[in-house]
Amino acid sequence: MPTLILVRHGRSTANTSAVLAGWTPGVSLDERGAAQAAALPGRLAALPIAEVVTSPLQRCQETLGPLLDARPGLRAHTDERIGECHYGDWSGRKLAELTDEPLMEIVQTHPSAAAFPGGESLRSMQTRAAEAVREWNARVERDHGADAVYLMCSHGDIIKSLVADALGLHLDLFQRISVEPCSITAIRYTRLRPFLVRLGDTGDLASLAPREEPPTGDAPVGGGAGAP
Repeated sequence: MPTLILVRHGRSTANTSAVLAGWTPGVSLDERGAAQAAALPGRLAALPIAEVVTSPLQRCQETLGPLLDARPGLRAHTDERIGECHYGDWSGRKLAELTDEPLMEIVQTHPSAAAFPGGESLRSMQTRAAEAVREWNARVERDHGADAVYLMCSHGDIIKSLVADALGLHLDLFQRISVEPCSITAIRYTRLRPFLVRLGDTGDLASLAPREEPPTGDAPVGGGAGAP
């Protein structure tokens, strides 16, 4: 079965503003995010990408722009099922404000029980994304062969949930996974099991350096902004 390359969108204006964007329209890449997107064709140059699938949100579309320009034979298929989690009433709010919400503790420690007011549950988010991957695996294998490689551009929580699904991890453990903006995660699917062969690869170790403010231990909802 195919190998799936998961690309998180480049750093966005919401990431740098510490806002939970969700499906808020008009959230674009910031200057660094645009540079990350520009570097993507070079990072993927050795891969024969058979298909490209993307979230409908602007920040994903912008991330794929340079890659599609570099490979005029490819076109992006939009699939809403790999769009960002519907955060409902939390969308557009500052992450600092959300820390004190009682729901945040559930999001952090028991995400399989977390449902966002006016939005969706993390469980339903994972289900729709995993269903999309399974359908695209079958389609890509049918059209391009069992050894094909294809790419999906999506969002932090979506990618984390797909990694958990591939590893057989309960959704309650998915907050232990981290994927930075424009990072590459690769899952090779086989008849028996998936293999996680890359996780959150940016080619940059800056995010491992000590920071002025030590991490809190909470997982950033939506995925975080990456290295400073």
